[in-house]
Amino acid sequence: MVKEIVLDTETTGMDPSSGDRIIEIGAVELMNHLPTGKTLQIYINPERDIPADATAVHGITNEFVADKPVFAQVYTDFLDFIEGGKLIIHNAEFDMKFLNAELAKVGHKALSWSTVVDTLAIARKKFPGSPANLDALCRRFGIDNSGRTYHGALLDSELLAEVYLELLGGRQHGLSLAAENKGASGAKSTIKAERKFREPRNFSPSDEEIAAHEEFLEKLKDPIWKKAQ
Repeated sequence: MVKEIVLDTETTGMDPSSGDRIIEIGAVELMNHLPTGKTLQIYINPERDIPADATAVHGITNEFVADKPVFAQVYTDFLDFIEGGKLIIHNAEFDMKFLNAELAKVGHKALSWSTVVDTLAIARKKFPGSPANLDALCRRFGIDNSGRTYHGALLDSELLAEVYLELLGGRQHGLSLAAENKGASGAKSTIKAERKFREPRNFSPSDEEIAAHEEFLEKLKDPIWKKAQ
């Protein structure tokens, strides 16, 4: 089973080295490229003000996060959710620098880039020169993003999960026969269709067909059929 975590964050700004912090983490679990129904949404008190221009993007206000836990109180829930999975992130450099900055603050090791798949890079390679932001990709693949009034980490993760499957070649990519044909034990099963026995049929040529064939041979020069007789 291949576990993947489609992930997004919302922040107070663009640069953690300037004091910006994460205020929302959203994630969707996939198994063999198919959603399992498990999601994660954590709102976080950034312990600083959220600028108005940031609120205009994601709609999260200072008042809303005032009573939310700080990152140090919830990071283990996040790590438990993503454990053992690849991280599927759009513009992964942005989210990874914030996540690793937050983890550094609580004394935890950084997340490894070896587990990260950047869907922005995939989209740019697949559609060079075309817009590759999440809204543009939703339009390209006919994915309904009408509910995206603001950016939201969980909503964007859910949309990105659909985009990711399309970037892989569409939903059929995830419908692995190996996955579908596994029983409760996890062992791959082989399903054989029952074959019905049918009596052999006689396809001998009629007298008319034999006569027509002989007439045809007379018109040929040194036909191989005569040599076989």
